[in-house]
Amino acid sequence: MHRPYRVVVGKPGLDGHDRGAKVIARALRDAGFEVVYTGLHQTPEQIVAAVVQEDADALGLSMLSGAHLTLVPRVIDGLAAVGRDDVVVVVGGIIPESDVDVLEAAGVARVFGPGTSLNEIGSWLEERLDALDTASA
Repeated sequence: MHRPYRVVVGKPGLDGHDRGAKVIARALRDAGFEVVYTGLHQTPEQIVAAVVQEDADALGLSMLSGAHLTLVPRVIDGLAAVGRDDVVVVVGGIIPESDVDVLEAAGVARVFGPGTSLNEIGSWLEERLDALDTASA
């Protein structure tokens, strides 16, 4: 890792299941990332504000409610509106395979489904952020 990257982990919408978000937040922290978890029931606007306030390099959205096609584009549009479309956005949770391409077309860098290892997520994010860091230097 070129430097400690800052990652915001968010739970948009009304989904009250945050165990996965907490597990990934801890795994990323243990891998050397600086992690900020926004907590449950966040609006897209609150998540965007947290990304801006924390000057985050990446945003992980945990989605289990089925509202990913509504909420994720609102977050991505919100990031673009405040000039933070440079943030690497990843989504994890229960996402139907048919929706992955839609999310990626909206600007999601990667979708991680159930069963993805914590090491795979951390390694992928580190490699992606290192590559972006090198490209901007």
